Amino acid sequence: MNHTEYKIYIDNIIRRVEAARLKVNDHHIVKIVAISKYSKSDEIEKLYQIGQRAFGENKVQDLKSKANELDDLPLEWHFVGNLQKNKINNLLDLKPALFHALDSLELAQEIQKKCEAKNTTLSALLQINSAKEESKHGVMPEDALSIYKQIQSECPNIKLKGVMSIGAHSDDEDIIRKSFEITHEIYKQCDGATICSMGMSGDFELAIECGSNMLRLGSIMFNK
Repeated sequence: MNHTEYKIYIDNIIRRVEAARLKVNDHHIVKIVAISKYSKSDEIEKLYQIGQRAFGENKVQDLKSKANELDDLPLEWHFVGNLQKNKINNLLDLKPALFHALDSLELAQEIQKKCEAKNTTLSALLQINSAKEESKHGVMPEDALSIYKQIQSECPNIKLKGVMSIGAHSDDEDIIRKSFEITHEIYKQCDGATICSMGMSGDFELAIECGSNMLRLGSIMFNK
């Protein structure tokens, strides 16, 4: 796919995002984070050339190497993977714009300790397992609000910006919609939250209709 064809392809995805956004209302802003975990630096650069700025990685080492390789570009790096405690310091050193997968109070407390030691902060989203699926990480929806408040009060170096969830793993659109609606309902009750991150390549239009304002699009953005 040459540059012109690729731009047309991406423009079509953006049109789909726009159409879903306008169903919510004219003022609903949706941000796309391109998930580049299966893509090389030259593919990221290609997407940058047609206007994409935010990229997400799910391994700390990959985030480090790609950020270094593309250091001359003004990219916004997000970390979207589950974070092992022994990798917290490495992630903090990379200063990501946002950590999407804060999936427990225990992890928050560990991050807080490391942030204090380094005199730094980390912006994050609380991950909610709204579909209650064993294969997914995240806090249970009934605990999410109290955990969100607890992190806000006990972990001042973590700047909570909102919530994140992955849609239910189902072919039934009603089940997926319900999981998004549960997350959005919690989001609305979180004090000061500005980001509701829901929606991936296969379900982003539905996620937007349910109130998502941040998408994590991987395969579709890189035409894989």
